[in-house]
Amino acid sequence: MAMDPEEKAKFVDRTVVEHNDLISSVAKMDKVPLKMFELAVSNLDIDEPPKDNTIHLSKKELFSFFNVHSTSVNYRFKRAVERMQRQAYFEIREDNGKKGFRYRRIVPIPYIEWNDYNDDVILRFDQAIIPYLIELKKNFTQYALTDIIELKSKYSVILYRWLSMNYSQYEYYLGHGGRTKVQLSKLKNPTISVEELRRLTDTLGEYERMSTFTLWILKKPCEEITEHTHLKVDFEKIKEGRSVKAIRFHVSAAPQGRLPRKSGNKAAERQQELKKANSEIYADAMASDYTKWLTKVLMLSPNDLMNQKLMIYLYEHVYPQYDELKKLGGGGVKGNHKVQAHIRYVSNRWTPSDDGRKNNKARYLDVSIAGYLVQMRGNMI
Repeated sequence: MAMDPEEKAKFVDRTVVEHNDLISSVAKMDKVPLKMFELAVSNLDIDEPPKDNTIHLSKKELFSFFNVHSTSVNYRFKRAVERMQRQAYFEIREDNGKKGFRYRRIVPIPYIEWNDYNDDVILRFDQAIIPYLIELKKNFTQYALTDIIELKSKYSVILYRWLSMNYSQYEYYLGHGGRTKVQLSKLKNPTISVEELRRLTDTLGEYERMSTFTLWILKKPCEEITEHTHLKVDFEKIKEGRSVKAIRFHVSAAPQGRLPRKSGNKAAERQQELKKANSEIYADAMASDYTKWLTKVLMLSPNDLMNQKLMIYLYEHVYPQYDELKKLGGGGVKGNHKVQAHIRYVSNRWTPSDDGRKNNKARYLDVSIAGYLVQMRGNMI
């Protein structure tokens, strides 16, 4: 039964963020524990994670998420908790380069507490899983919780997470550069060997006939993902002789509302915002007429122009004073001539020192214009 839109809307602002090593791990669990884990992850505040790794959900939220409204909801909840704690774990494989792979088996939520007299459910993440959920400076993927909420198959959830990981990298490098067209195409339409796909979906020794494997691991999950998520997915088989050796997915994405950003590092976010702001200021400084005039009289060298810190200082501290001089000089063309005359004057009197520490052009220009403005204002009294 399809989820009621109003029920689904309750989760629209929830985002799942996980390290790519976790997404590429083997989820040794069925659909219910896997989706319960994803719901729990979406409740983590990764900028201010709980000190005891504990989060609180409500029974109503859980029942709504799983679209369960029958009289047996409490029984089904207890069964889901049992499966979560007795059968559910991730087998994580980390590449250690020449040394080979390192393997970890982690039960993600070993402790769950609830009672008969209120709606609260307490879940505590295992400490070993926490680095894959909050230490997310790089190599992580985020997606909307609502994308997986109506996926009925465990294999649909696993495949969606893996395809999202690849497509997120495609979107990132498409916008930021750093990858060739061929590399971008491989991220947008990723290829995976049948052996690796069996490992990822935990179907080694299962669905051994290719026709059965195709139906349950590829065809039905791709149809579910296309119907219920923002990704549109198709696939093709790559053969060697008569045997299927790999699968190539063809992925496109429908327009999606911007996800609530989770970075796991507020300081890093602030640093990134500052870097972006500085880049914009530097661009404005380079486009300024004052920069052109300073360069024309050789006050600024090519190396100076490449010095972002210097140019930002000029834009924020010196150029506003040039604006004032222009205004005091009569504005317009007449004011421009006043500023240019001052720039020629200070340029002719600039004497570089053998001591590089004293060659502070920004400070020299700042002090020069500040002194000249004092003189100009005095003459106007």
